[in-house]
Amino acid sequence: MFELTALNFFILAAFGVFIGLLGSALGIGGGIFMVPFLVLALDLPIHQAVAASLVAIVATSSAVAAVNVERGLANIRLGVTLEVTTALGSILGALVAHRLPAQAVQLLFAFTLFPVSALMFLKGRRGLSAPRRPAPAAAGPSAFDSSFFDPAAGAQTPYAVKNMAPASAVSFFAGSLSGLLGIGGGIVQVPLMNLLCGVPMKAAAATSNFIIGVSAAASAYVYFRKGLVPLELTAVIVVGVLLGSFLGIYALYRARSEKLQLVFAALTLLVAVKMLLKAL
Repeated sequence: MFELTALNFFILAAFGVFIGLLGSALGIGGGIFMVPFLVLALDLPIHQAVAASLVAIVATSSAVAAVNVERGLANIRLGVTLEVTTALGSILGALVAHRLPAQAVQLLFAFTLFPVSALMFLKGRRGLSAPRRPAPAAAGPSAFDSSFFDPAAGAQTPYAVKNMAPASAVSFFAGSLSGLLGIGGGIVQVPLMNLLCGVPMKAAAATSNFIIGVSAAASAYVYFRKGLVPLELTAVIVVGVLLGSFLGIYALYRARSEKLQLVFAALTLLVAVKMLLKAL
């Protein structure tokens, strides 16, 4: 049974700042880091860790979404469209998770992250080695096409959104993972928008932050009704997450997209290995 001591309060708040920073900068909500930390470091049951993570993801999304929208980073039309199937999948995942053994959830978590890590690493490395080029012209006008000002590049960055039909289907899967694993769906949404839809990394991360709050709230309610949310622990983490999220906004706005992709890939791989070892 977890006990909230003064030391645990400091550790949880500090870790909340860390995952809030990474979660808002990478558009993933921080769940891929929070769930392993709560399970591996604090020995919290996996289903309670997932529930706490979902509540913290709602806090992250609430803190940063409005700022990203104001700065023009988040693609509202794209986010609202993908949000529908993501929320439906999230509710389904939360309902299924309670019936799965902890080991099965941990294995699914780990094996989901390996291919995502590899794809983002390859894309980020190619981007760093290749010279910067203007964004390609769109093949045809789309209601989802948009642009944003990138301070790291010092220019306006237009982009065309493609493959919306398959992206909506994959978003249902992302939502299912959110409810099942407590990861907010951003771990799938960001590479989905970046690799499949052609959305630049910064816009993908900002739009993901806009999406994941709704899907996480839908599944968090299911966990709350089942009495699986550890209230004291979650409250402390949320405080740290809110502080870290505002630091993450600054990092997202200033860093190069390719570097964000490489950080995303490295941390995702590390978490996947640790969760796989824990499950085995």
